[in-house]
Amino acid sequence: MDLLALADFNLVARHGGFGRAGRAAGRPKATLSRRVSELESNLDLRLFERGTRALKLTEEGRALYERTGALLAELDETAAAIASGGEKPRGRLRISAPLLFSQTAMGKLAAAFALKYPEVRLEVTTEDRAVDMIEEGYDLVIRVNPDPDDSLVGRIFLRDRLVVVASPALARPKPNVAVPAVMRGTGDLSSAWEVVAPRGKSRITIDPVLRLTSIVMIRDAVRAGVGAARLPVSLVSHDLTAGKLVSWGDVDGPEIAIWTLYPSRRLLSARVSAFLDFLRQSFPSGTPEELAGFID
Repeated sequence: MDLLALADFNLVARHGGFGRAGRAAGRPKATLSRRVSELESNLDLRLFERGTRALKLTEEGRALYERTGALLAELDETAAAIASGGEKPRGRLRISAPLLFSQTAMGKLAAAFALKYPEVRLEVTTEDRAVDMIEEGYDLVIRVNPDPDDSLVGRIFLRDRLVVVASPALARPKPNVAVPAVMRGTGDLSSAWEVVAPRGKSRITIDPVLRLTSIVMIRDAVRAGVGAARLPVSLVSHDLTAGKLVSWGDVDGPEIAIWTLYPSRRLLSARVSAFLDFLRQSFPSGTPEELAGFID
C-alpha cells in the first residue's frame, strides 16, 4: 500500500473535504483528489461518497481511517523526534486551557515551563469551549469535567470542590429565609443550594441579586458583601484563611476534576510529555491547596 496516498486519504478524511484539506496542508485540491482515487482503485474500494456539496466516508473508508490514523500519527511523531534530536523537547507546543485556570495559574506555569525548556515555543489559548484538537491544531488541552471522547486520552491532574462563601458581615442563612446570592450567568435558575457542613446537610434558600459571567468577578462581588456564592475552594482559600470570607459549607455535588487531554496515541511528542511531567511536578498531590498556591 502507498503510504503517501494513505496519508493523503487521512488528511482528507480528517478535514472532511478535498478543498479544506488542501488549504490546511498547502496542497492542490486536484492532487489530493487524484491520490485518493488511486488509493480507491488499488484497494478496489470506494472510500468516499462524493455529493455535490459534501464528502462522506463510506463504511469501509471510516474503518480504514480509524485503523490507520493513529499509526500514521505515530510515524509522524517518530520522524519528528528523530529529526529534532531524539527526546529533547523543542518546537511549537499549542495548548488550550479554560479561563479560570488560565487567570489563576497558567501564566506562572507557562513562564516556568518556558524557562525550563527554552527550545519549546509554547502557545496558550484561553477558552472554555470544547475545541477540536485535530482540526484546530492543538497538541494538548486542559478541561474541567470534560465529556467522554473516544478520540482522546487523558488524566486528572487537579481536583477542586465548590464551597458556599460570603462576607462575614452577611447574616448566616436561616431555614426558609432567602439570602442574597451572586450567580454565574443566566442559565442557573436554582432557588436553593444543598450544602454539607460539620453539622450535616442543609438547604440554603437563595434570592439571586446579581448575575456575572466570570468566576473572578463573582468572588470580587462576594468580597464586597453583595451576597453569597458557590466558588472553587482554591479561589477563596486565602480569603477564608484571612477571615475576609466565611464558609457556609461545601456544595453537595460532584467534585471538580481538571484534566489534560491529548490525541489517542502511544507515542507522545517530547514536548507534550515534558509538559505533562511538568504539571505532575507542579501539582504532585493534585489538591485545591496546591492550586491555591498559584493564586495571589
